[in-house]
Amino acid sequence: MSANENKLINLTLKVWRQKGPDLKGALETYEARNISTDMSFLEMFDVVNEGLILEGKDPISFDHDCREGICGACGAVVNGRAHGPEEGTTLCQLHMRHFNDGDVVVVEPWRSKAFKIIKDLVVDRSALDKIIQSGGYISVNTGGAPDANAIPIAQEVSDLAMDAASCIGCGACVASCPNASAMLFVGAKVSQLKLLPQGEIESDKRAIAMVEAMDCLGFGNCTNEGECEVECPKGISITNIARLNRSYFKARSLFNKNK
Repeated sequence: MSANENKLINLTLKVWRQKGPDLKGALETYEARNISTDMSFLEMFDVVNEGLILEGKDPISFDHDCREGICGACGAVVNGRAHGPEEGTTLCQLHMRHFNDGDVVVVEPWRSKAFKIIKDLVVDRSALDKIIQSGGYISVNTGGAPDANAIPIAQEVSDLAMDAASCIGCGACVASCPNASAMLFVGAKVSQLKLLPQGEIESDKRAIAMVEAMDCLGFGNCTNEGECEVECPKGISITNIARLNRSYFKARSLFNKNK
């Protein structure tokens, strides 16, 4: 059992508060008292917000949904790290036992030109949805669901595709990248389809469309810093970025050749 389990701790929170996308924001200080180390980070926010509401103050706005590390809705930068200090963990699954009594915890929203701040820690991540809409799908008419064993796929290939498909689209890769690049997200979405025969048919068109959508939406370029892989709560590998680059340059070369 960890030394911090089943304890009550007190924290000083410095939280980014911003009432709207076009308004000026700033860090504000709050005291989080008697926080159980069995709580999740978002449950700690719930306790702080209950106190703010009782005081007649505006509660801290933050995004969340399933609170099970599945949906990708939650996300914030905690002490300079997307989703906090624990690797392979979403913010909703980050527990307070990883903090110590008296800690100062700085919480900020995802920072990216493509992610407009809605309020406080809530950002508009619909840009990721627009990238998917540009080509992250298979458009062929498949008819009825085929038998699972109808198309033989090597175990290694299916494992790589499933690893890429584990991306939950939380945006931590963008928030942790010094260029605010979405290349890990796009690489994962391209890979999960390209690696399988059903998705290979449209792979060239998909790679061009999704990369161009990413650029148009204001995301930066990848310079192989590697922070995205480290902070990704699902451990998506940057080898997916390499696969995306190969797919894109091949597709662009063929497109230019056929013009």
